[in-house]
Amino acid sequence: MKIGKTLALGAGYLAVALTTGATQAAGLGDWGPVKGDWEFTLGGNGTSNKDFGTNTGGFNATVGYFLSDAFELALRQSINFTVGGDVKDAVGGATYGALDYHFRVGQKLRPFVGVTFGGLYGDYVNDSLAAGLECGLKYYVKPKTFIFGTFGWNWLFDDGDSLTNNFDDGSFVYTAGVGFNF
Repeated sequence: MKIGKTLALGAGYLAVALTTGATQAAGLGDWGPVKGDWEFTLGGNGTSNKDFGTNTGGFNATVGYFLSDAFELALRQSINFTVGGDVKDAVGGATYGALDYHFRVGQKLRPFVGVTFGGLYGDYVNDSLAAGLECGLKYYVKPKTFIFGTFGWNWLFDDGDSLTNNFDDGSFVYTAGVGFNF
């Protein structure tokens, strides 16, 4: 009787261990970032004024840190080139801090929303502070590797009054690329 209970209990533990091992080996349950992970992304970006009359394209990189499984604090740097409108052959840059909240939708999908704050500088813009709202989507192709897209609205300001007054004069910002958690 004691041997039978021990064998049944042992078989139960073995089944749980095999199931857990198979789940981990298949990469189920460990996709995406967890608290304490770092993130690095490379992407292409663009901006368009609200009428899509002047457009700018460029490259960007992000380094982020996950404060929890959902909240990420990030620093973004971009180099931009004007590709139309009244300004030609101009180079500029943007440096932003961001705070994003990620939603877990299934195993591989991570939509997110966030806020940004930073500055723009270069040939085609007066050096200025900027704030923004953004949303995006990360799709994990491997447990710690993803492709992503973001879409946002940024506006420039010089002081506290123009922070709210300039919202309507902002620009669309979009990025697509690849990222890694480690």
